[in-house]
Amino acid sequence: MNWKNQKNWRQSSRNTFWCLVGCSVGDFGTIAYVQWQDIEMPTRNLMVLAMFNGILTSILLETLILLRQMDFGKALRTAMGMSLISMLAMELMMNLVDYYGNGGALGISIWVVPAIIAGFLTAWPYNYWRLERLGKSCCGG
Repeated sequence: MNWKNQKNWRQSSRNTFWCLVGCSVGDFGTIAYVQWQDIEMPTRNLMVLAMFNGILTSILLETLILLRQMDFGKALRTAMGMSLISMLAMELMMNLVDYYGNGGALGISIWVVPAIIAGFLTAWPYNYWRLERLGKSCCGG
């Protein structure tokens, strides 16, 4: 295992970025919607719903990106088969930072920035390992 492959670090960075975009749209979009609609929901439930929606939007974005290379059915299957571990780790870290920094998914605040950075940094090494060791790109590769 070579941890010094600059080409794969760059590729895994791009892959992780696209995964982050998809996860962030669903995650923070859910929190913003609940906040703006003034919906009462226990924090734990909102965070689980936000994670679920983040993973769904990441899969949707990946499917759209992959449509340039393959038909819809294959693009959807590929997107769904991409690293769920990476997406879950990213979502979990984003929500943990939001929870400990903001007191939970109480709304969109400045804690979005460190949550996004933490989510990216959590998933990036795994995505590199997956690309380097297994030759598999996840999240837009």
